[in-house]
Amino acid sequence: MTATISRPAPEQVAGRAQEIFAALEADPEFGRLWASCAKYNKDWDDFYGYPIIPDYNAEGDAPALFVETLRAMAMKSAVYELTNGDETAAELPVSVPVDTMSHALMAQFTLMCRIQKRAGIQFVHMTDLEEGVGGGTWDHGDYTHQVYKAAFGDLNDRYWIGAAETERRRAVLDTVYAGIGVTDRGKRVAIFSGS
Repeated sequence: MTATISRPAPEQVAGRAQEIFAALEADPEFGRLWASCAKYNKDWDDFYGYPIIPDYNAEGDAPALFVETLRAMAMKSAVYELTNGDETAAELPVSVPVDTMSHALMAQFTLMCRIQKRAGIQFVHMTDLEEGVGGGTWDHGDYTHQVYKAAFGDLNDRYWIGAAETERRRAVLDTVYAGIGVTDRGKRVAIFSGS
């Protein structure tokens, strides 16, 4: 039996998310956060998040994806605040590329702690609370989409890829990667077996 998650009206969350996003952009260390996340692309490999973006380019896509992810984090923080700290309600489903970029944000741990302290907010990102294994459950028209549209207008379709299309692209990647020994959605790598 799955528990029902109660969340505030999308319009209510949107207003607070706008305020949080503005506070993040106005933070004195915002530029450093951006620069740190931009460098993150050299430190991590990703098999199923960014590669589902057509013609993905780590440097070219980083600026827009960074903004999309900060907006998602602002929405999650707004839900967390408006539900008196309900972490389950605040862990909104997001698209896989946005979720992957959120790891780059969270990797800037001390900086993120200072920013959230100055803004008086709490960032929310808990993998064990994400809907579905490995993400990919976000979809057009869902609660997250409704909040986003009310707060920020139309989302960037390049990065907000729906659940069915995400799975279709991941299945294509499964086939491509299996040919070089990468299986189980990137959790098993046997390229140098027997070497």
